[in-house]
Amino acid sequence: MNVFGLWDGFYNDPWFWQFPMATLAISMAAFLLVATPWTIVAWLDPVSLRKYKIQQKPFEVKKFLLPSLGRILVNNIILASLLVLSWPLLKHTGVHNNELPAWYVILAQLVFFVLLDDFLYYWMHRYMHENKWLLRNVHSVHHRIRNTCGINGNYMHWLEYTLTATLTLIGPILLGAHIYVVWLWVIIRQIEGADGHIGYDIPWNPVHLLPVYEGPVYHDFHHAKFKGNYAGFLPYLDKYMGKTHIPAYLRYLQGKKKGLTAVEIEQQESVKKTAGKAR
Repeated sequence: MNVFGLWDGFYNDPWFWQFPMATLAISMAAFLLVATPWTIVAWLDPVSLRKYKIQQKPFEVKKFLLPSLGRILVNNIILASLLVLSWPLLKHTGVHNNELPAWYVILAQLVFFVLLDDFLYYWMHRYMHENKWLLRNVHSVHHRIRNTCGINGNYMHWLEYTLTATLTLIGPILLGAHIYVVWLWVIIRQIEGADGHIGYDIPWNPVHLLPVYEGPVYHDFHHAKFKGNYAGFLPYLDKYMGKTHIPAYLRYLQGKKKGLTAVEIEQQESVKKTAGKAR
């Protein structure tokens, strides 16, 4: 058997370019479309928006901008290469470009993708913290940045980047989704990935329109405190999978319910810490 024959003419197959390659390109374009303007905002750090900064300290834009862009480039080259290697398997999945399903089927599929991806990501992410080798050699790359901005969302080790991308495709492959639905799903996933790192809790952020997404505060606390808040979209997983919520994040939510801004909540936290040390 000619093993290399499995890849014969793959670059001449329109489905190769429409499925894995176009999906990768659309995914990256969606990420950059959200991440770029928020990165510029973090670079400028306008006074009018500082009250919405989740962490009241300088962003690390200048230090990690070029490294983030470099990671994005290298990680996508590696992922594209792995997609080529896996093409003999990918082309036999149920993902298709035939007739689109009804709108309610598309909606149900997207909800399923969010639920499944978030469940799998929670456990992968949590394991990367609990396994000392993975934490030291892989996941620690993403945690070099404590106060993130948009472009840092894909600053990670190539292995973590590849595993995260793999989780994203599991749902569409299981359901045999239409390629347009796959594209819509990866756009939503990358919007969340970029927005989760913007560093601002702004009430009029349009991403809050996503019905199951609670904004960047949840993941920002993960970077600030390191342990806990392991999910992507759905914070409920921390509640029911071992109470891994970060206590400071829960206090932040309580402050928001009282109508406090991010800076007011942090000031309140500082007062409590000072009072605790004085006892």
